[in-house]
Amino acid sequence: MSIKKRAKTVALAEQFGPGLVTGAADDDPSGIATYSQAGAQFGYGLLWTMVLTYPLMTAVQLVSAHIGRVSGKGLASNMAKVLPGWAITLLVALLFITNTINIGADLAAMGDAAELVVGKGAHVFTALFAFVSLGLQLFVPYRRYANILKWLTLVLLAYIALLFMVKVDWLAAGKGMVWPTVSNKEALTTIVAIFGTTISPYLFFWQSSQEVEEVEQDLGKEALKKAPEQARDEFRRIKIDTFVGMAVSNIVALAIIIGTAATLHATGRTEIATAADAAKALEPVAGKFAFLIFSLGIIGTGLLAIPVLAGSAAYAIGDSRGWKTSLESMPWQAKGFYTVIGAATLLGIGIDWSPIDPIKALFWSAVINGVVAVPIMAVMMLVASNKKAMGKFTASRSMRIFGWLATAVMAAAAVAMVAV
Repeated sequence: MSIKKRAKTVALAEQFGPGLVTGAADDDPSGIATYSQAGAQFGYGLLWTMVLTYPLMTAVQLVSAHIGRVSGKGLASNMAKVLPGWAITLLVALLFITNTINIGADLAAMGDAAELVVGKGAHVFTALFAFVSLGLQLFVPYRRYANILKWLTLVLLAYIALLFMVKVDWLAAGKGMVWPTVSNKEALTTIVAIFGTTISPYLFFWQSSQEVEEVEQDLGKEALKKAPEQARDEFRRIKIDTFVGMAVSNIVALAIIIGTAATLHATGRTEIATAADAAKALEPVAGKFAFLIFSLGIIGTGLLAIPVLAGSAAYAIGDSRGWKTSLESMPWQAKGFYTVIGAATLLGIGIDWSPIDPIKALFWSAVINGVVAVPIMAVMMLVASNKKAMGKFTASRSMRIFGWLATAVMAAAAVAMVAV
């Protein structure tokens, strides 16, 4: 590779960061379970949901990144300009609870997947994965840590590879992407679950805070309100990063639904409760290699998602309390911030060891997430449109249209989730 081509490749790679990691973290083990259930139960029939959610989740994530980059402050800090203190406290408390439950469910799925591969030790692997993730967050500086997360996104290629190992009815898959169907009440429940796991509050807080980290750790950058001359390049970077990151998220979700539809649904194996169940069911249908790829993908995506879940809760609580919040800081320099990260991760381990059914707990966390997402998204749109908060960099018309549309869709999904 020539020096010129190498420079272009490096420049392109530098465009990716918070958006790519956020999108990849959306395909956590809990999300994999939801997408696997959709494919196993309904075949190709619900593929259209991933096509529909792409522009909506992209718009919401663009808004969250926009707020962080323009203001130089996290989402909770900006929301405090619109909501009273008690409302902020309630929202971040609910975020911590749902993220912790999600961490517990993800860790349990990772432990189960490891046991499927090795043969035993689910609880031991669960604890091991938790402490590895916690150690990385505690002791690896942000710059190196962000690169680790960026490289971990490559594990998602495993689910793309799965499509080359199974026989797919591409005509039926194509129809499923463009022809919306809701066959029964169970399908409606699954659609609501897909929306809930695809557009989640923790992703808003994470990407917004990562943009703030980018500003704080790069001496050449400042909040765009203070350095408007940087706006053109930064908005271009954010758009590329977010559009690609959300595309990766939804393409992988499509691959999982298609893969499980072509194998499990096609052979009548429709009862899937967890991602590990899907991996186990794949072995007799698609072979040992497909089973290994699916299992290792669960572990890899979990290692990517756990720090995002714990970190987003810490950013939200820290911002709302005025604490120092930065993964570049050492634990003794940001005690409150890292205490939240540690508490969320350790409580997640506790859920795995407790009598609590992580699948039922995950369902209720999805319900809470679906409800909490609506006011958070509405407040985000108000902040992004507020000249006092954003200066001259208020959200564009297209961003406002799609952002409010996403809010309306999530409101409908929340109502449907409670109704069903």
